Amino acid sequence: MRGAVWFLGGVMAFAAIGADAQIEPVTSSQVPAKSDALGSPAIDAGDYVYISGQAPHRSDGSTPSNFSDQTRQCLDNIKALVTAAGLTMDNIVYVQVYMDDTTKYNELNQAFAGYFPKDPPARGILGVAANPDSSIQITAMAVRDLTGKKPVTPPNYKPNKAFSWGMLTHDRLFISSIQGIDPVTGKIPSDPGAQVDLALDGLKAVNEAAGLTLANMVFVNPYLTDEIPHNVMNKLYAARFEFGNTPGRATIEASSLPEGAHIAYTGIAVRDISQRHSIKPKNMPPSPTASPCVFAGDSLFCSAKSGFIPGPNLGMFIQDVPNQTRQSMRNQLDNLEEADMKYDQVVSTVIYLDKLAETSEFADVYKKFFGKVLPATTVVQQMKPVDRNADAEGHVPEVEQFSLVAIRSRAKP
Repeated sequence: MRGAVWFLGGVMAFAAIGADAQIEPVTSSQVPAKSDALGSPAIDAGDYVYISGQAPHRSDGSTPSNFSDQTRQCLDNIKALVTAAGLTMDNIVYVQVYMDDTTKYNELNQAFAGYFPKDPPARGILGVAANPDSSIQITAMAVRDLTGKKPVTPPNYKPNKAFSWGMLTHDRLFISSIQGIDPVTGKIPSDPGAQVDLALDGLKAVNEAAGLTLANMVFVNPYLTDEIPHNVMNKLYAARFEFGNTPGRATIEASSLPEGAHIAYTGIAVRDISQRHSIKPKNMPPSPTASPCVFAGDSLFCSAKSGFIPGPNLGMFIQDVPNQTRQSMRNQLDNLEEADMKYDQVVSTVIYLDKLAETSEFADVYKKFFGKVLPATTVVQQMKPVDRNADAEGHVPEVEQFSLVAIRSRAKP
């Protein structure tokens, strides 16, 4: 059983605080709508457009039969939504791919190269146990202002036609999955610690190629398989950052990673370090591995939250999805309130469930916290279901988590 301090998924919260920005849902007739959808297909939040995880479904609800065509259909759906927002594929700067078979990585790359012939976006990839009714889904972020948009390639890393190692915008650096693989030899060390160091070295190299340092990081997703012990990863990770001023972090256990990797880091940095500062709710002690929240200018990035109960009797004690979801919502609300925000300002979420069959139970609680405009939403099951029996101290594992993005301005009534 996974220990209570480790998450089945990760939560990252971005709170964009643009005073004039509005929360506007984006739809397209080319993207099939689901009557039971947890959120909007996409949300225009001013500086950035947030696109829900797109499955490979055509407008008539059918799905291509082979993986390459499925990938292209996901990208077609993303293209339809960015077009509806008045943008093009050139505006896409960051994508996350959730695929249940990472051995099809080369097919994925070939499809991507056809959609991004110049300056492809940064790209994170997570091998998952299951996506809702498909083998792949892709989520995306698009920047409205192309000023400052520039791909970044660190030394010893070969350019790739399918993705950019880093993608700069006017205010952020988006970083692709940097794996624990030697970029020169392509070899994976046998020692887990050496793999972690290689991935962290790569994360540092992308920042430096953009004229930044690891101190500019505001949010990091460690993706790791069970080959990498959490204590090894945490010790080496904490040594790279200032205690109490680490990036926000969402640690996600992966079913697999491309090219046989066991550890990868993807994340976001702020270009102007003077715009970065950490905050934390009063019930959260300082951590060597993650700040509860980190401001990046007008945006707030918050670390992973689940139904974990903070305080003296900390841990997870309730097995069922609805009650864990209520506690997760409460925990994320602590972060939002620290930034003087509410749930009706949320524009994007990523939901990690232990069992996709429990999506409706999660949704029954989740939807009650939002206003008329539901955020863009992605749902995945990244691992096989866990043993839910309590340990000797009564702790049970997390069975749900979610990430969120919020913006200061309210949606129009």
